[in-house]
Amino acid sequence: MSVLDKRGAGRRDPVPETTPGTSTDSGAVNAAERAPRRSRAGRRGLPLVLNAVSIALGIAIWWALASAGFKLPTPPEVVARARTLIDNGTLGKDVVASLTRVLIGFALGTAVAIPVGFLMGWYAVLRGLIEPWIQFFRTIPPLAIIPLAVVVMGIDETPKIFVIFLAAFLACVISTFQGVVSVDRTLISAARVLGAKDMTIFVRVVVPASTPFILVGMRVGLGSAWATLVAAELVAAQQGLGYRMQNAELYYDLPTIFVGLISIGILGLLMDRILLLAERRLTAWQERR
Repeated sequence: MSVLDKRGAGRRDPVPETTPGTSTDSGAVNAAERAPRRSRAGRRGLPLVLNAVSIALGIAIWWALASAGFKLPTPPEVVARARTLIDNGTLGKDVVASLTRVLIGFALGTAVAIPVGFLMGWYAVLRGLIEPWIQFFRTIPPLAIIPLAVVVMGIDETPKIFVIFLAAFLACVISTFQGVVSVDRTLISAARVLGAKDMTIFVRVVVPASTPFILVGMRVGLGSAWATLVAAELVAAQQGLGYRMQNAELYYDLPTIFVGLISIGILGLLMDRILLLAERRLTAWQERR
């Protein structure tokens, strides 16, 4: 037995003194751990409550304006028209047609915008070559491009998808480019000092730091895609929410117009919430308020 073992053989560790109520310390610790969880759950539930209150308040204001004599259909009239359009299958076909156009245009626009934005931000030569054209087309409304698209591409689905693609692309490419040029140069310098190559720096530093900008650009691009939809469906469309609203305008059919507006708003909101959820998952490291 070593000297340290002999010295410690006859010595016992002191027994911590217990006082009345010490047995409840573990319960107090557990309660303290549960308190932050409850507060976080409360913070998560509060926005949902506020959203519900906001929606109810908006419907009440809408109903009050319609009852006050404004040329607006009442919520029951819009619900009745929506039920009719659902029963005869019109609304379902319009939703599928519009959603397909938006998804294809948005997906293509995002798929092209992200690599172009990275190239513009990473290589100064490409930035000088591409950026003037990006800024040039940003100043042209998609509605103004429709006549050119019809002449060049015909009157089928191609020009409709093209103008939606262009709207999503221009919104997303600028955000991606801004994300790349905003990366902290200290991080890049530190990676180079540690021996990282350009590809490693790009994948491990630039891409993660730019992800919040990319997702914000995708959300803006999604809104631009839906905003362009009605204009895109001016081009010889036979189905779609925008087409249905324009057709209803000829007959002053306000309930049908409101059904189209609300449908576009709901679909856009749901898609935006999906992107927002992806943003929170992919940027969990980012500090939030």
